[in-house]
Amino acid sequence: MDEFEGELSEAMTLRPAPPSLKNKIMQRRWRERAERQRRRVAWWRRIAAAIVLAGAVGGGFAWRYRQQQRKGEEARQQVLTALRITNHALNVMNAQLQQNNQQEQ
Repeated sequence: MDEFEGELSEAMTLRPAPPSLKNKIMQRRWRERAERQRRRVAWWRRIAAAIVLAGAVGGGFAWRYRQQQRKGEEARQQVLTALRITNHALNVMNAQLQQNNQQEQ
């Protein structure tokens, strides 16, 4: 029992901390803080990249939709122009036909 009590007494004896212990603890604390900061920055970067990507994709779809609208409007204008030309040609033809009918009678 005396041997056990001696070991216990020796284990419970207050010894000064090694001089480098404080530096090791502070360095580990700074490393952990820096790692948390890096993770936080990486997380925000990913969010920002996702937002930019979503904006680019949305912008691409909006641009494509607008291009299709412009092409549709251009085709509509071409059809209307063709109809005007055809209408004018038909009016001229009708006038000529009426003139020919009047000359024949």
